[in-house]
Amino acid sequence: MNELTHIDDQGRANMVDVSEKATTKRTARARSIVSLPAEVLAQLVDGDIRAPKGPVFQTAIIAGIMAAKKTGELIPLCHPLGMDNCHIDIRLDNNNEVVIDCTASITAKTGIEMEALTGASVAALTIYDMCKALSHDIVIKETKLMEKTGGKRDFKRD
Repeated sequence: MNELTHIDDQGRANMVDVSEKATTKRTARARSIVSLPAEVLAQLVDGDIRAPKGPVFQTAIIAGIMAAKKTGELIPLCHPLGMDNCHIDIRLDNNNEVVIDCTASITAKTGIEMEALTGASVAALTIYDMCKALSHDIVIKETKLMEKTGGKRDFKRD
């Protein structure tokens, strides 16, 4: 059975010591899904929603990248990382839901999943914030890790 890595032998919170880990290339992709009501989707023009606060998806991309860069300041015990790259893609799927994919990468001794999850989450929150003047029936349905590489084991969700 796996043990919790952020708890010491006495059950206290503990930052993981990564000093003995190998430096490897690590990537992670996280996804958030946002459901928008018809009145918000009606504002879709040229691939972006035009809301009173400005272009929604472009602003969400910037906010998500900025948040991913600050993950170590937001999540307790998360190592502060200098990411090599962060990319956010926002699209509508066949159900007219907004799909936000945040892919982050680094060459380091620790993973970058939390940065990808934070980036996708904050992009989703930004979409909510920018569109709430149009409707409060916006639902952030889920945020989940889709895949990661590097470190002890790789992971991929279908």
